[in-house]
Amino acid sequence: MGILNRIFGKDNTPGKEEKEIINVPWIPLVSLDQLVEIKEKSSQKTQIIFKHSTTCGVSRMVMNRFNESYTLSSDQVDLYYLDLHSYRNISNEVANLFQLRHESPQLLIIKNGVVVAHDSHSGISQLNLGEYV
Repeated sequence: MGILNRIFGKDNTPGKEEKEIINVPWIPLVSLDQLVEIKEKSSQKTQIIFKHSTTCGVSRMVMNRFNESYTLSSDQVDLYYLDLHSYRNISNEVANLFQLRHESPQLLIIKNGVVVAHDSHSGISQLNLGEYV
């Protein structure tokens, strides 16, 4: 029965530590007005936008990895989630406002009204968000 427990998620191997699950403090990005707020608030606190394609397996995988490794609190940064299919007009405006080429998935780190770092696909997991707090 041990192998079935490991396959289906129950692994009681001695010494194996359970990872603490952090609830990622997503803020849905659903209006163009929020982009103005993000730019303004970035002078006080780092703002992050995660652009996600809900129909793309790669985007889902990247988002899952991001969620698993996320360690910042809402006191440190504001973290926005943008569903590209539902809000394509906002995604287009993000690219225009911050002068970046659209990619998916894509993560933007904004401070003092400008993007100080960004990456897409597997590069997202390489960004050390703590450097920008």
